[in-house]
Amino acid sequence: MSMLSESMQDYLKTIYEIGEGADRVTTNALADMLGVTAASVTGMLKKLAEMKLVEYEPYQGVVLTLAGQKIALEVIRHHRLTELYLTEAMGFSWDRVHEEAERLEHAISEEFADKMSALLGDPKTDPHGSPIPSKDGHVASSSQTALSDVPIGETVQVERISDENPALLRSVAALGLVPRAMVTITARNPENNRLSVAVGQANTDRQQQSVEHALAEHIFVRATSTSGHHPSGHHPPSKP
Repeated sequence: MSMLSESMQDYLKTIYEIGEGADRVTTNALADMLGVTAASVTGMLKKLAEMKLVEYEPYQGVVLTLAGQKIALEVIRHHRLTELYLTEAMGFSWDRVHEEAERLEHAISEEFADKMSALLGDPKTDPHGSPIPSKDGHVASSSQTALSDVPIGETVQVERISDENPALLRSVAALGLVPRAMVTITARNPENNRLSVAVGQANTDRQQQSVEHALAEHIFVRATSTSGHHPSGHHPPSKP
C-alpha cells in the first residue's frame, strides 16, 4: 500500500464503499463522491487498471480486482481503527474523528494498526457502528436499511450512522439515535417531512423524538431480536 499515492488509495477505498466491494461503480458516482471531474476519474482509473488494481471499461464502470480490494480494505481498516482509538483512548468526540482519520489512514503501518487493534480489544466496529475489516480482509455485512424506510409501528436497533458530516453526528447524538439504541417509528408527518420516534427499551421511559427525514436517511438499522433477527453489538460512541 505504501507504494501507492494517497489519491490512489482514496480511489480504491471509495470504489469499495460505493460498490460494497462487488458492484460496478460509475465514473460519475466517483466524481461526485471525490469532488473531482469525470475526466480526472477516467485518467486515474486507467492508471489503476494498468496496475491490475481495478477492471475498468469506458461507459461500463469500474470494479476492484482482488488486489485492489485488499488495499481498499486495509485503508478502511486503518481509518476505522483510528476513529475508535481517537474516541476511546484520546477522548475525541465522535463528530471530530472522521477528518483526523482521513489524514492518518495513509500514514500508519500495518504493525501500528495491529497494535491499536490489540490495545482496543480487537474491536468489531468503529464509533459510528461501521464494521472494522479484519487483518485478513474479512468484513462483516452491515445493514443498508435506513431509519427513514422503516414502517410505522416497527421497532429496530440502530446499527451505524454515516460519519462524514459532523453536524449530522451531533444531531444524531442529541436525539439519542446512537449505535445499539432501540427505536420505534410512531408516526410520519408528510407535511414537514419528519418522523416521530420513541427511543429506548420498551420497559423503560422512552424518549419521544421528532426526526427530519433527511437525517433518518443516514441512520442505518436492523430488525430487533424479537422479530427473529439478532442485531450486531457495537461500542456506543462518546456524545459531543
